[in-house]
Amino acid sequence: MRYTPRATAVLLSTCLALPLRAQMRAPIYKPGTLNANQQVAHDIYKELIEINTGMKTGSVTPAATAMAKRFRDAGIPESDIFVGGPRPDKYNVVARIHGRGASGRKPLLLLAHIDVVEALKADWSPDLDPFVFTERDGYYYGRGTADDKAMASIFVANTIRMVRDHVVPDRDIIVALTADEEGGGSNGVDWLLKNHRDLVDAALVINEGGGGTLRNGKPLFNSVQATEKVTTNITLRATNRGGHSSVPRADNAITALADALSKVGRHSLPVRFNDVTRAFFAKTAVVEEPALGAAMKALVANPADAAALAVVSADPRYNSMLRTTCVATMLSGGHATNALPQLAEATVNCRLFPTDTPEVIRSELERLVNDTTVHVMMQGVTRQPAAPSPLLAELFDPVTQITHDMWGSLPVIPVMSTGATDSRYFRALGIPSFGVSGLFSDPTVDARAHGRDERMRIQSYYEGQEFLWRLTNALATSGWSAVP
Repeated sequence: MRYTPRATAVLLSTCLALPLRAQMRAPIYKPGTLNANQQVAHDIYKELIEINTGMKTGSVTPAATAMAKRFRDAGIPESDIFVGGPRPDKYNVVARIHGRGASGRKPLLLLAHIDVVEALKADWSPDLDPFVFTERDGYYYGRGTADDKAMASIFVANTIRMVRDHVVPDRDIIVALTADEEGGGSNGVDWLLKNHRDLVDAALVINEGGGGTLRNGKPLFNSVQATEKVTTNITLRATNRGGHSSVPRADNAITALADALSKVGRHSLPVRFNDVTRAFFAKTAVVEEPALGAAMKALVANPADAAALAVVSADPRYNSMLRTTCVATMLSGGHATNALPQLAEATVNCRLFPTDTPEVIRSELERLVNDTTVHVMMQGVTRQPAAPSPLLAELFDPVTQITHDMWGSLPVIPVMSTGATDSRYFRALGIPSFGVSGLFSDPTVDARAHGRDERMRIQSYYEGQEFLWRLTNALATSGWSAVP
């Protein structure tokens, strides 16, 4: 085709008429260069990482008070900032931006926890310290870089940006940074809801639990967590009268426990689907490898398809989304090298599919073990599963639009977390809660939360900051355009 001046003019006008998302997308992050908003996020991120907020060896309170100071310095009135908790080392911080109120909508809550799993320097690579914010080879390293101080720092930075840019939303926006999500008896969300519900009462909650998936360095899909499994610990305990090890008998507590654990370890609980997981597998099938994708489609159509189930469940991540899982995580037994054991005990950690209940699973394990010398007992307080959050167009429409604007026509897929988040407390009250971050990672190399050398891809961090800025505005300001 020859490009005459008229044809060139028509082509140019056509390109200019295209939506911005269809044109060349400018990169959000340029390596080695941070814009002013990114620098604020970077500094907050670094400050949070370098405060040890481990459940036992650290304290959450210094992080909460540091973020309260950030809010004050940005101009949020003292009356709209709350710092407090059940213990001096377990403080939470809550800040509120007041909207116009004309919409009549209840607030939007941005939720992140600022406690972290314990980390010892000796367990990390020699040149990394879990509580030193380290930049290397395109990643930020440090305990909490992925779970959950990335979202916490982004929420604080974006709140500061909103105040300084004089953005007044149509509804109130609440930021809550909380303690003990990773364990302990002072969970910040639970405490706030029981003691100061007015501070965090909202119509919609944005939290951790979702994010983007990379494959070979390229975005594959963006996920939104709308439900999650429930953690239940079950104790298997074998007891025996014991005796001298020089006269062994057939009834041995350790042997009985080993037999019981072998049965539990080999057993697969039934396949379950709900609206969230059914949508997850149906949509993931489109972007997965052909054979795996075909098996996913077949399994959604017929959960009893044994051949399809074998293919899908071969991937541990997908298998954990298909059913309740129970796995032995702790073991103890015996009291002397020359004595028959009188007690042997194991902890079995179960992650319950939301339609299962702790007692049903305990009974199933008891039936499976089938040994009266092994007692199968619930360990501690168990929580009942909460119903999944409804897949609201109010959330999914802007998430989809912003995802397409930033990364192209990626699918947005609802997902069930196999781990637990603080969204469960809000879902139990009927408040829709979603895990959505826009933070992309490759689960084959970046799944380091709770483990050695935890890290966050630098490009993903700043893209997540921009994604959450746009999403917050879209959810809180009528007429907001997701395209800048």
